[in-house]
Amino acid sequence: MTGSPFMGLDGAVPAEGVDSGVPGHYGNPIVEQRRLERGEAIVDLSDRGVLTVAGPDRLTWLHSMASQALDRLAPGAAAEALFLDASGRIEHVVHVVDDGETAWLIVEGADAAPLAAFLDRMRFMLRVEVADRTPEFGVLGAMTTSALDAAAAAHDPNGIALDWVDPWAEPAPTAHRYAPDAGHPASGWHWIERIVPRAALADAAAAVRAGRVAVAGALAAEALRIAAWRPRLATEVDDRSIPHELDWLRSAVDLGKGCYKGQETVAKVLNLGRPPRRLVLLHLDGSDTVLPARGDLVVGEKVRPEPAEGEAPERREVGRITSSAMHHELGPVALAVVKRAVPADLPLIVESHGIDVAAAQVEIVPADAGAAVDVPRLPRLGVRK
Repeated sequence: MTGSPFMGLDGAVPAEGVDSGVPGHYGNPIVEQRRLERGEAIVDLSDRGVLTVAGPDRLTWLHSMASQALDRLAPGAAAEALFLDASGRIEHVVHVVDDGETAWLIVEGADAAPLAAFLDRMRFMLRVEVADRTPEFGVLGAMTTSALDAAAAAHDPNGIALDWVDPWAEPAPTAHRYAPDAGHPASGWHWIERIVPRAALADAAAAVRAGRVAVAGALAAEALRIAAWRPRLATEVDDRSIPHELDWLRSAVDLGKGCYKGQETVAKVLNLGRPPRRLVLLHLDGSDTVLPARGDLVVGEKVRPEPAEGEAPERREVGRITSSAMHHELGPVALAVVKRAVPADLPLIVESHGIDVAAAQVEIVPADAGAAVDVPRLPRLGVRK
């Protein structure tokens, strides 16, 4: 797979970290954010992976393994699904669009080969065929189809345009939301991912040069994603993550289906307990112009009732940064996963680059998120009333 043609555009600066391989920005990430938010710009997502699952059993087979109802996915409709381990921890995330004969899966680039290998092992005698099509197909992102149309037409096998429309803004009736809908920033997140032949990426870059469409880098897309409280596999997920902690029941889990790996944990945590950790948005003090990195510690200070003179407050780790950005309106912000019991009004500190960065949290998954059903408490044996 050759380098992205977008790297040849004026001002292109390579992205670092999880988005390496595509431009991080083109000289002014803040301006790029505004253009992207207005629906005027496209983003190079050619670092993403593209898998296909063909065959008459493809949708019922994917349905049997994934958290989302996929067995009746209509041609052209979009869905998001998680593949969980037996303990309900997130292993893979897929963005699915079907063309009537083949299911197309957009995944993180680093997850393409592991997911393809997993799916291939699970085929057994079913009529399905799994292929990693990443060398042949790339992905473009935007907030409007008009911006994408100005850059490159979608691949359209069987007359179905392969545009994945993010369901984050409009959850299905079978979804569950921890964060309330009122005031949720998802209302401004209208993300679309378009699958195109890799040869069309050069045409899209040429459209930018010709002025037919603007361009934004990965930093701009990440800033808007963070502001929309939108989780991502490459950033928010670690080896302990379950969907509830990231409010991912909102878009990637159908609570009306069962019998998939990890489903018992999904139901148990939702119905009987609380997520052990929770996703928060952090507004960061920008006076030191430091943006935390993924994995930086989030700590809280415990002040003793009667501290000794000169005694510093005790610091305790309460979570870690998952992603951060400089937003064009909110300023420096970050997503972090913190312990459930951390009070919502507790001032937090991010330890980053040897500097203490003050942070104020906005709850995404509330600290007091309770059970979804009222389970009566049974009396202890031998106790009579």
